[in-house]
Amino acid sequence: MATTATGGAAEPPKIVWNENQRRFETDDKKAYLQYELRNGGKVMDIVHTFVPSSKRGLGLASHLCVSAFNHAKSNSLSVIPTCSYVSDTFLPKNPSWNPIVYSEDLKSSI
Repeated sequence: MATTATGGAAEPPKIVWNENQRRFETDDKKAYLQYELRNGGKVMDIVHTFVPSSKRGLGLASHLCVSAFNHAKSNSLSVIPTCSYVSDTFLPKNPSWNPIVYSEDLKSSI
């Protein structure tokens, strides 16, 4: 975990919901999670997560996912984890989010 110069835990990054671009992003807009709405706006399909190499290893992708999943939960949305980071890394490490994962396998149409 990152620490500040005084030895305390670093502040979690501020994640902003950019509704117009369908993204959750850091303040500087360099790291983001992109989604599409499906089924009449009832399902959030997380299609891409990006963190620039200069910011990797800080847990930003996880913070972006938590923001998106919190948003989905508070708005009664299901989530399709199309992004491989979400399906292969975030969800296995955070199984408490599985109840809001969309039940049909829409990724099978690949």
